[in-house]
Amino acid sequence: MTSYDQTPPPFSEDSLDPSDWNAFRKRLHAMVDTAVDKMEHTREGRVWTPPPEDMKDAFSLSETGVPPESVDSIMRELLPYGVGNTHPRFFGWVHGAGTPSNLVADIITAAINANTGGRNHGAIEVERQLIEWCKRLFSFPQDASGLIVSGTSMATIIALKAARDAHLDFHSRAEGMGTHRLVGYTSSEAHACIARAFDLLGLGTAALRKIPVTPAHQIDVSALQEAITADRAAGFEPFLVAGTCGSVNAGTVDDLAALAEMSEAEDLWFHVDGAFGALGMLSDRLRPRLNGLERADSIAFDFHKWLHVNYDAGCILIRSSQTHLKTFSDRPDYLKSADRGLAAGGTWPVELGPELSRGFRALKVWAQIAEHGEAKLGRLITQNCDQAAYLGELVRTTPELELLLPVSMQICCFRYLREALSDTELDELNAEIVVQLQLQGIAAPSTTKINGRVAIRVNITNHRTRRSDLDLLVREILRIAREVLSSD
Repeated sequence: MTSYDQTPPPFSEDSLDPSDWNAFRKRLHAMVDTAVDKMEHTREGRVWTPPPEDMKDAFSLSETGVPPESVDSIMRELLPYGVGNTHPRFFGWVHGAGTPSNLVADIITAAINANTGGRNHGAIEVERQLIEWCKRLFSFPQDASGLIVSGTSMATIIALKAARDAHLDFHSRAEGMGTHRLVGYTSSEAHACIARAFDLLGLGTAALRKIPVTPAHQIDVSALQEAITADRAAGFEPFLVAGTCGSVNAGTVDDLAALAEMSEAEDLWFHVDGAFGALGMLSDRLRPRLNGLERADSIAFDFHKWLHVNYDAGCILIRSSQTHLKTFSDRPDYLKSADRGLAAGGTWPVELGPELSRGFRALKVWAQIAEHGEAKLGRLITQNCDQAAYLGELVRTTPELELLLPVSMQICCFRYLREALSDTELDELNAEIVVQLQLQGIAAPSTTKINGRVAIRVNITNHRTRRSDLDLLVREILRIAREVLSSD
């Protein structure tokens, strides 16, 4: 490996700080201008561009210690090759669009370079105040606790560990599960992160019962009750019900109030996967549909989806702070707390989750809420739902398209139709339409299966999307379909 590093003279002490701070200021200002230019023009051009083959060569570390202007030039090459979620026609999966204002918070975060795993400093206090806001939003008790994490996947692991350990009176922390045969329940439409958490926690994915959904794509509460009764009779130990607040396929919400009632009656932990849907509490339109969310024992959700915070930022809320603390707290001598000084500060975040080394995610979330306000953020959520309903109407009134599910929230699932084609041929055609939309840089929806049929799935969690983008999407789908069919 070639290196431009120079061996320092004897007894000198080196540093990674700039040798010329004024030159560094100019360098940073130039990069900020580049970043803002990218954000200002994010509506323009292609949605997604595949990275070129030679990009791996540009980022090879075969040479190190290169001049800073060369490093900056190489980094700028990344800008056209993101996933595309900052563009208004990124409709794939459930990605947030981010905001330019978060760049300001990220600069402060980088300058502080705080480890928020513990100790007594300002970054942890910001996180605590953000958790207080979340507790108010979801009408959680004052005794509740929470943690800012990378996303709902990590939040789910934390919640389910708390549920497992509480069910086993916390003996599992030292002794494992022994002969206990724990089982939990969620819908067949639930996100895979719940099954993954069962795997990682040693419960096994087979211990997660997938309950069928109703025609409205909500968990079938009667089937759930039957499964719980049957498992108890067979010697299993039900401990958890995981409701879905915003399903990944259709954006549907389980009957959370009914699940809360059942969980209480059956003495089960009631967890809610609210990755994007939980923040519907900010929307006047969606809030009434989330009745029962306030009764959950834990809620996992993301800020980097419908709050448009830059990646990554999720949250776990747990109703009982005592349960949360007993699930994770374990202070070795080198992390001993104190009444005064840097080791003070009460409960540390490391006592509420698995990470000691944690970045300062809370500031960008706090800044988003503080600057844009709850009312505007809520209106943008409602706006996306209105846009999805608009797309659903476009599909319904276009003879070549078929709406596969009613639009529940912000997701619209549909497909292109041609009577002469078999189901298999229609599946292949619709999958190819999505690929062509992506490759041509027009839009980036994803695919899923609805009732066994390939669907074009359009998710709208983007504050930049306009109805004109949806008009264009439908026109381009029809054009691409005609071109694909004529080429066969």
